[in-house]
Amino acid sequence: MQEKTPSGFHEMFRHLVTADRRGPAAKTVEVFGWLILLEGAIMLLAPMQAAAILHLPALSEQAANYFRLVGLLAGGVGMLYVVSGRLNAQGFVFASLLDRPLVPFIMAVLWSSDLIAGPLALAFSIQDFGSFLWTLFTWRSEMSRS
Repeated sequence: MQEKTPSGFHEMFRHLVTADRRGPAAKTVEVFGWLILLEGAIMLLAPMQAAAILHLPALSEQAANYFRLVGLLAGGVGMLYVVSGRLNAQGFVFASLLDRPLVPFIMAVLWSSDLIAGPLALAFSIQDFGSFLWTLFTWRSEMSRS
């Protein structure tokens, strides 16, 4: 029997807050989202310190503002992952399995074109691919039990 999909803002918000009926793979997506949300907040609020942690060259004022903009966008993506994970959005979980393994290849292209610093490309590659593997193995285990 298929589970009833929540309808209405109040019911969806209740599911967001309680995160009930959530599968293990959705939990991995949520955790990844919290990580991205935290990184986005750090980039937004402390761009100079974030750049220093990544061993990037000192940022000019304009570059720091662009870094803040990237932090805002990353935070938005992180929020999508958190909300989708908490709401057990299986379509989003599956979509993330298609998206995240591409990051290392994209980072390699950006790094080889001198468009992104090596430490930043490596950090994003490890984080995205590692979380992809975690979600993939959890999702496969979850699917084999159903």
